[in-house]
Amino acid sequence: MRIFPFIKTPLTDLTGHLLTHQEGPCADFEMKFVNCQEAYGERRAFEKCADIFADLEECFTHQKQNMRVYEMRTERLRQIKSGELSKEEAFLPGPKVDSY
Repeated sequence: MRIFPFIKTPLTDLTGHLLTHQEGPCADFEMKFVNCQEAYGERRAFEKCADIFADLEECFTHQKQNMRVYEMRTERLRQIKSGELSKEEAFLPGPKVDSY
């Protein structure tokens, strides 16, 4: 679904890039999806290019990555609560202050 401005102004041109991921880590995923969308058309692209779109969506939302971190933290806290791990061995110490 494309988003067209109701009134086109110079401000529209200045802010148009805010809704895209043409720069940064997701640029390649967006380019692949746009090429696929151009090949199959706007409506069929979401059927034919669903895997590419899923990769693009994961790139800019990090939903699977965040859920994985949440599950690991939940499991770690469960192990502490049940006594399998002590609080000292549950979390590793952080890096030294000037280590980077």
